[in-house]
Parts: sequence; structure tokens; C-alpha cells
Amino acid sequence: MNTIFAQRRARLLEMKTLRERYVPADQTVCCPSCGGESHRRDVARNLDVCPRCGHHFPIGAYYRLSTVLDSGTFRELNAKYPAGDPLTFPGYREKLEKAQRKTGLGEAAVTAVGAIGGVRCVVGVMDSRFLMGSMSAAVGEKLTRAVEYAAKAKLPLIFFCASGGARMQEGILSLMQMAKTSAALERFARTGRVYLSVLTDPTTGGVTASFASLGDIILAEPGALIGFAGPRVIQQTIGQTLPEGFQRAEFQMEHGFVDAVVPRAQMRDTLSRLLRIHTQGGRI
Repeated sequence: MNTIFAQRRARLLEMKTLRERYVPADQTVCCPSCGGESHRRDVARNLDVCPRCGHHFPIGAYYRLSTVLDSGTFRELNAKYPAGDPLTFPGYREKLEKAQRKTGLGEAAVTAVGAIGGVRCVVGVMDSRFLMGSMSAAVGEKLTRAVEYAAKAKLPLIFFCASGGARMQEGILSLMQMAKTSAALERFARTGRVYLSVLTDPTTGGVTASFASLGDIILAEPGALIGFAGPRVIQQTIGQTLPEGFQRAEFQMEHGFVDAVVPRAQMRDTLSRLLRIHTQGGRI
């Protein structure tokens, strides 16, 4: 019976991944980093990394999960939790509906329980395709519930962060999610379980200023933009030329903000090793 359910879970994740990644195979992709053109098929085979220069393209939440979770272990948490319009902000409802149609997501975050290298864990993934992964009240609630689930089940926690910051259409209710998620992580820390934060391009604003920066170990994908305000705003504010590579993952690692820069192809193995180290090498 467990085998049947595992097969169904694997098929569910596979179908969701195919839906969000569908592009005609003969279409070419222009890399924003090197300017080279590659067949979409070749980029897809390379985990959406440019085969010419290694630029990491943004990827959808379900595809991200499929690249790290063991087959058949995916089980989504709070899948039906809806996006809201608490302030009845003009035009906001239409933007939400457009983003939902475009991505097939209900909100900018997907949370799930699964296993990586045989170690069960809770994983949250932010999807930059949905209003730039901005943090709404619903996103904050989904991530907080994932933290609480991990604490109750005594499981390690992993968040893949990608966000433009707080969602302005929800005002203070969006900003409150910074304190909410941070408080939940403080309670989670008391369980002694590990929290791994993975920063992808871009991770900015209130997300950087809260749960993204609170990981026991902080990883980043190559070239990811990581910061609070953007480099152009900072340069205009201080009136100075910023150093080359400022706020990129490699710069942040050199200055101690990030523990390691991990290419996408190595992410699953890296997470697996870290989880085993922090679970005393055994299965939870």
C-alpha cells in the first residue's frame, strides 16, 4: 500500500513540474549573463543552468522540489491556503488571478514534507514567477505553518528563498510576516533541529531581513542577488561606486553572510550531507 501511495505522490509532483516547465523543445533561450543562445532542451537538461556560462535561471517551486526530494516522498502542506486581498487594494485581485493562471500556484510559496537522501524534512520554496515571490500574509502564514509542522514532527527545515520583498498591496500585514516567521523560527530552534536557508536569485527586502538570514547554515546559488535594498538604490543613497559583484552570492560569502555557494547540480547532495550530519547520520 505504501508503494502505491509513493507512486501516486511521485506522479503528482512530476505532473506539476511538467506543467510549470512546458516550453516548445525547439525554442531557444538567450542567457542574460553571457548573451549566448541555447536550445531550451539543452538548458532544461542542465537543470535550467546556462550550458555556456553557468548562469542559473529562476525555476518554479515544484520543479525545485523535484530536483532535491527523493522520488515518491513529496507530500504538500497547506496546498489550499488561499491568497487574500485584506486591504481591497485597487487592481490587486486582478493581479493575483493573473499570477495564479500564469503559474498554476495559489500563492508565491509551496511547502511540503519529504525526504532528501533518506532523511525526512520539511521544505518551503518561494517562487519568483508569482509577483516576484513577494511576501504576503498568506505566504507568511504558509511558511510559519511549515516551521510549526517541522517543530511538532521534530524534522529538519529547509527554505529556498526567492523574493522581491514585502508585498506592498497588503501594507503592514505583509511587513508583520517578518516578525511572525522569525518568532516561529526562534521557537523551532529550541527543538534542536537544523534550519537550512538557501538563497536564490533574487533574495531581497523583508525576506532577507527576516527568515532568509536566520538559517543555522546559509547556502546560496551562484550569482544570486542577496541584499535588502538593491545596489542601484544603495549607490544613489551613499553617492559612491559599489565594488564589482556587490550583493552577489560570491561577494556575500567572501564577507561572511553566506556559508557556501552551491551550484544547482550539487544542491541535492550538499543538502543530503548536511541533513545527515545534523541528524547523527541516521534516519528520522
